Amino acid sequence: MSDSSEKAQAKPRKRVDYGTGREALLKAAVRVVAQGGLRKLTYRAVAEEAGVTHGLVVHHFGSRDALIEETLAHTIRTSLSTSALEPGTGKVADFSAGLSEMVTADPDVQAFQYELLLESRRRPELLPQIRALYGQYFDATERELSRILPEDASPAMTRLVFAALEGLVLHQLVLGEPEVTEAALKELRALLTRPRGDAE
Repeated sequence: MSDSSEKAQAKPRKRVDYGTGREALLKAAVRVVAQGGLRKLTYRAVAEEAGVTHGLVVHHFGSRDALIEETLAHTIRTSLSTSALEPGTGKVADFSAGLSEMVTADPDVQAFQYELLLESRRRPELLPQIRALYGQYFDATERELSRILPEDASPAMTRLVFAALEGLVLHQLVLGEPEVTEAALKELRALLTRPRGDAE
């Protein structure tokens, strides 16, 4: 009697196909880090979160470092595709449209990235991956700003605008208030369309 009740309470194992399984494991890794920090990221923790055996995590990633790197790449791809950082239209109204919804819909993705940024201060070996992958954010921001502005965006302007966006994401992640994010984005877009001479 007790054997059957214990089996009923055990977390069922899922059969995960190779293509979709990798994605499910990356999402599980994001949740593990977002909830417990990078020190909680183990094969077993990811497997438990995904409902699979830890051997499947090993099979897909091979090492913890590979798991970290691929999960970071996954979160940046997700953010780039859902934040409209580079809609490609050159219309300022489209720039970063949906940013607050992105944070509301999947805060763990953003929390994961901030956890890794902070961890890279303690573990400098993570910094090359952080720099390379964040370079994708900077490049996308620069390309879109160059479409919006009358002249190409400088690296300094790109960093300034991206820092504003990232700050808004961090504040919404911690404080909530998506309406504040949207109001600030409206002001940022207005600044981007203001003639340069007005600021002098």
